[in-house]
Amino acid sequence: MTLSTRGLGSQGLKVSVIGLGCMGMSQSYGPADEAESIATLHRSIDLGCTFLDTAEVYGPYTNEDLLGRALEGRRAQVIIATKFGFQIKDGKVTGADSSAARIREAVHASLQRLRTDHIDLLYQHRVDRKVPMEVVAGTVGELVREGKVRFFGLSEAGVGNIRKAHAVHPVSAVQSEYSLWERNLEKDVIPVLAELGIGLVPFSPLGRGFLTGAVKRAEDYPADDFRRQDPRYQGSNYDANVAATRAVGEVADSKHAKPGQIALAWLLHKSPTIVPIPGTKRRSYLEENVAAAAVSLGAAEMKVLDDALAPNKIAGPRYGERMMAMVDR
Repeated sequence: MTLSTRGLGSQGLKVSVIGLGCMGMSQSYGPADEAESIATLHRSIDLGCTFLDTAEVYGPYTNEDLLGRALEGRRAQVIIATKFGFQIKDGKVTGADSSAARIREAVHASLQRLRTDHIDLLYQHRVDRKVPMEVVAGTVGELVREGKVRFFGLSEAGVGNIRKAHAVHPVSAVQSEYSLWERNLEKDVIPVLAELGIGLVPFSPLGRGFLTGAVKRAEDYPADDFRRQDPRYQGSNYDANVAATRAVGEVADSKHAKPGQIALAWLLHKSPTIVPIPGTKRRSYLEENVAAAAVSLGAAEMKVLDDALAPNKIAGPRYGERMMAMVDR
């Protein structure tokens, strides 16, 4: 199958209805396999899954470089999203930095690593409380006018900063964690996105793998796997979440689908302005994720899923304290 497209925002950005999160090809989920990652990127293009998500901090730097090499000769076939917003020293993130000078420095370096002359969608990775959002949006707007960037996005931004940014330069997409088991956007952020005509790009739409049903306890993952530190994979939280997510498997069985495909289909049915970016570094999982676009869910099935994984049914915070401190909520 070849994926259809959806619009993000009202500025003309069109992307594949499901994207590909590329972070795991370089960090957080065990050892990298460059050959398989490049094969996955090429297969993604063949399937029409052409909305590719990266960032300068993934690696750091190595993920953008991987995409740049993998996409040589095929750049025109994809939409590349990348992100700025951190200061990186000696391979370590040392804090937020969205100063105008740092934004320009980051974009220049990203263009070189990606081997391209423009970034399709440029996100601020996390809100920098030291820099007014008006400065950030104004700087990105200048880069748009210079032809180095096509569209502007925010990641994990709250309502106040979304409004401030959009008033200076149109925001086409907000990227945040949103899935069957993480619904924190529904009360305030999603209504504002609808009001302003901004698309939503959910990352971790499979709950970092939990919603696929193929999960283990935190301590059973390798030391370099992000899930080892995930509160929802730990202790009694794990047991409660296995029970809550059982409904996903039951719906999947009734549809002759995989649980992860049901989780993605749930997002696609929520709104035509939602484009999830499940991450993988393997062709087999990519093909499984892309096939979710063909899964149809009725109103009754959507309600079963909504009720089974209501926020009060999920145990544990989505991040530890250090990571949550960077979220603009």
